[in-house]
Amino acid sequence: MSLHSSTLASPAAHERATLTGVACGLGAGAVWGGVFLAPELVRGFSPLSLTAGRFLCYGLLATALLAGRWRPLLASVSGRQWRELVWLALTGNTLYYVLLSSAVQLGGIAMTSLVVGFVPVAVTVIGSQERGAVPLRRLLPSLLLCVAGVVCIAWQSLGAAGLWGAPGLGRAVLGLCAALGALACWTAYTVCNARSLRRLGPLTAHDWNLLVGIVTGVQGVVLVPLAWAGEAASHSPAAWGKLGAVCLALSILASLLGNALWHRMSRLLPLTLIGQMILFETVFALLYGLLWEWRWPTWLEVAALACVAGSVLACLSAHCQSPVPDPAAPAARA
Repeated sequence: MSLHSSTLASPAAHERATLTGVACGLGAGAVWGGVFLAPELVRGFSPLSLTAGRFLCYGLLATALLAGRWRPLLASVSGRQWRELVWLALTGNTLYYVLLSSAVQLGGIAMTSLVVGFVPVAVTVIGSQERGAVPLRRLLPSLLLCVAGVVCIAWQSLGAAGLWGAPGLGRAVLGLCAALGALACWTAYTVCNARSLRRLGPLTAHDWNLLVGIVTGVQGVVLVPLAWAGEAASHSPAAWGKLGAVCLALSILASLLGNALWHRMSRLLPLTLIGQMILFETVFALLYGLLWEWRWPTWLEVAALACVAGSVLACLSAHCQSPVPDPAAPAARA
């Protein structure tokens, strides 16, 4: 069921659904934060190679999990849903991760993770236009805190690192552009996926996750010859083995587990709150980046984390003050 379109019998049920959704969002953020670290682990490979490997593994795993139910499942997917699956696989997986990996390698984990942290602002603004949504004016404190956090880390990455006017400025700007492209992709994916999950029909959220994986895997197959054509002779067998291990870990943890948690959350929370859940990915990505670099956060990064935490809490507070959804609302299939 979903918080925004479900039958909730009482405020207690409303609260349980919200807490469960937030817990799923937290879990998805914890595993998704690792995708920002992966490009650093296999820096010798191009972002396209990492993307192709990860989503090829994702597609193979999803196909194996659906192998026994493929025929009846295929009959229940409409033409419109296939088009949505292709779009979601592209914006939420293939193109998004190419841009994300490029941003990490060009501009660093911290800058990339916090630029993508702008997604909650865009998603919340879009979600506030939906019927029955919390008014944008009540979400303004949360949005301002989110923006403040992104400004802190952008200044830290481009200013405090000495890149303003330095020889590395061009590389940093390219990384920033790639991060902004990833931001646009993830915003489109979040909004479209939340809306698609509301009209699954006979499908479950788990089926939807695996179908996205299969379509993503097909896109990964298309990328393989483009990505690996010039890589084969330039890496040792050990390096290829490391790439394979990273891709497999990403496909299991981030793609299968993370997406399953995200889809569950998307059925329980309204779009205005879904956007804020993306901040958990931002927080974990920054924490993993600090551990990777083996350093304490700077005061600007501490300020950014505080702003992110305040943004989520302010958004939760705004939604808790909202009236319980109409019990007469139609129920969505869990």
